Amino acid sequence: MTGFPPILIDGEPASTDDLTYLALVNYGAYTSFSVEDGAARGLGRHLARLEASAVELFGKSPGEDRLRDLMRGAVEGRDACWLRVSLFSPELWARTPSWRGVPKVMTMAADPPPPLAASLRVATRVYARDAPHLKHTALFGLIQSRRQAQDAGFDDAIFVDEAGLISEGSLWNIGFVKGDRVTWPAAPMLAGVTQVLIEEELASVGLTSETRPLHLSDLPDFDQAFICNSATPACAVTAIGDHAFSGDPVLIQRLEAAWASNTPEAI
Repeated sequence: MTGFPPILIDGEPASTDDLTYLALVNYGAYTSFSVEDGAARGLGRHLARLEASAVELFGKSPGEDRLRDLMRGAVEGRDACWLRVSLFSPELWARTPSWRGVPKVMTMAADPPPPLAASLRVATRVYARDAPHLKHTALFGLIQSRRQAQDAGFDDAIFVDEAGLISEGSLWNIGFVKGDRVTWPAAPMLAGVTQVLIEEELASVGLTSETRPLHLSDLPDFDQAFICNSATPACAVTAIGDHAFSGDPVLIQRLEAAWASNTPEAI
């Protein structure tokens, strides 16, 4: 990938020093989402994610007003874009991890990406992200997992523990469906904004839901499975390993409608 859009740090063009730090240290957190006409679905949840991550990783948050101001500056002049907002501090290094304060805010507005896929066949991998409740910038394990899955002839990877407990995918959450009921896995993982938005509106499209621990041995109990993330509100999973699922486009349409029922929030 080449031709990256401009990166802003605290609203100003990124300095060489900041970019050098970002190239050498991957300690930080981020969120990313689609923006249309200055608004985004689930914006409040993205802001809450950033604020909670800032406090946990750095000790202090820039604050919602500051984050909104920097977001508005990043998307100004664009009708539609993909916005990434990252938190980092050049004060933090492996030998000096104890700094506490307000992190810097990196913003990058790019063209909206296409959905991740039309359908996915996924391989299982025994793996768990560090601090899985955080959307952090340590992406090595995610990229390696997707690479290994594709080398094995799959599209992507889903993470399980040694006992086969299902958690999340490389870049997405997963749901399983039997009849009109969606079942979400309960395990250490990232609480995806898109998953929450879909969950809140399932009743509007005639679906119910539950959240409980799910193991690979439970897969035969379900007819369908799907993934969701900010770029892909819903996408059918046609297989996990050698277990196949039916792919019903009507289900995907209902899930997309649930997601779309959330009103975009102005930045």
